Parts: sequence; C-alpha cells; structure tokens
Amino acid sequence: MSATGFDSIDHTIQLTHIWINEIDKSLGWENKPRAFRLLRSVLHALRDWLPVNEAADLAAQLPTLVRGIYYDQWRPAAVPVKERSRDSFLARVDRDFRTDPIDDTAAAVTAVFRLLSEKVTAGEISDVRNALPADLRALWPAPAKAA
Repeated sequence: MSATGFDSIDHTIQLTHIWINEIDKSLGWENKPRAFRLLRSVLHALRDWLPVNEAADLAAQLPTLVRGIYYDQWRPAAVPVKERSRDSFLARVDRDFRTDPIDDTAAAVTAVFRLLSEKVTAGEISDVRNALPADLRALWPAPAKAA
C-alpha cells in the first residue's frame, strides 16, 4: 500500500527525495534540508535567468513536486532578469544561504546543474545551457556525448 494512497503522489515524493539525496551526497553535506534549499534556490535562479518559454520547457521535464517548487513565487512578467551574469546568479543563491553560507557556491551550483543533466533530456539541457550567458554556462558541465 502506498503512503498517501495515490501512486503518482508517492512516486513524485520518491523522485524528489532521490534528487535531494543525490545533491547532498555529491556535496558531502549530510544535510538533506540544506540540499533541498540548494535545489530550490538554483531552480528559482535558473528559472528567472531563462526566457519564459524555455523556463516552461524545462519545467515540463521535472518531477511534479520539483516542478511545483520550481514555479513557487514565479513572476513571468519579470523574467528573464536583466543582470544575467555568473556573479549575479551565484549572489542570488548566496542570498538564500545568508545564515549558513556555502563554502563554494560555484561548486554547489554545478552539482545541481550536473543533476539536471542526468535527469532531464540532453536536448532540453542543451537548449537551457544555450539560453544562458557564457560565463554562467561555464558552470554547467557539458553533457556527455552519446555512445
């Protein structure tokens, strides 16, 4: 029997836990609530750096619960943000960690980008990466070539 009685809800909860666990493990934090905050922070910044249509295309490939997190407090009329540099992206993430700063924000953001590359189709990741400024795109590991 499922925990909620709805297989689809249980499945999206499970996928969200998997994503959080993978981020937490890759950074060696052993702090899942912090890994969740990082995922949310990077998704919100990414969403606001992308053109509206590209932001929606990316969202379509996220698990339902993660998609809800992604869209939380979104104001499409205000995006993409005007200052779209690597430094402003990292500063945006750092603001969400004022009380417990990240030692290496660029590495933390790269961990989330790497996870997205593993979970979202290569074509969509290519579109998202190409919509970002080059200095920010440099934080996103290039997808592995198909064999």
